[in-house]
Amino acid sequence: MGKASLHSIHIHPVKAFRSLPLREVVVEPWGPAGDRRWMLVDDRGVVVTQRRHPRLAPTAAELLPGGGVRLSAPGRKPVTAGVPSSGRTIVVDLFGTKVAAVPAEDDAVHAWCTALLGTAVRLVHLDDPATRRPVDPRFALPGETVSFADGFPLLLTTTASLDALNSLIDGGRYADEGPLPMNRFRPNVVVAGTAAWEEETWTRVTIGEAVFRVAKPCTRCVVTTTDQETSRRGKEPLHALAARQRPRGALLFGQNLVPLTPGATIRVGDRVEAG
Repeated sequence: MGKASLHSIHIHPVKAFRSLPLREVVVEPWGPAGDRRWMLVDDRGVVVTQRRHPRLAPTAAELLPGGGVRLSAPGRKPVTAGVPSSGRTIVVDLFGTKVAAVPAEDDAVHAWCTALLGTAVRLVHLDDPATRRPVDPRFALPGETVSFADGFPLLLTTTASLDALNSLIDGGRYADEGPLPMNRFRPNVVVAGTAAWEEETWTRVTIGEAVFRVAKPCTRCVVTTTDQETSRRGKEPLHALAARQRPRGALLFGQNLVPLTPGATIRVGDRVEAG
């Protein structure tokens, strides 16, 4: 590794909504402060994401002081959800894992989200990330927990690997879809100054004063084919990832991280060391 540095930081206050860039963030045990503490569920309590509803891609959530969110979407009047005070939990289903969450208290918030998608949904909040959802025990150390993220506290990608992937797309069947921006992969931290695919060999990463262990590579899904500005879907990057990674099976891009030094603040421009 040369002089690698933290290129950008992103959080997603509501799971599946558009990313919010930051200049710095506190790394909590379960992920960046404010990241994926809210999500939508359907009338059965099952998580709602861009997998089924790509129109969520351009929907924005602004993080408010105290942990509330202000939701906005093109052509719609914004609505604000405060952190629920009741503590009344319901059980929701997050990719087969049962998690206790607290519904937003204002019915207008649920109505706004339902009108956005054209199907009944509710907005729920993760009130106690320290206890509600353990990291997948196959890849976890004792006591590790995670927010409403897909599986791990942080996702790391690198600019060099995106450049390499875009080169594969440019030379492939769906060249007209490239180059793709990094927001297709919805990372929390993006690192510059590495070699392409170098992060696939890492087991430990230091960003500024924050230390992380690498839990596992990130398996990619149909969300990566969704234009985060228009909601339109294509074939890439999954076609290019499949061509590169056969016969490995799973399509991988990026690394899932777990904090080892919670409470540290990371900042854009911080030095990155890994091995």
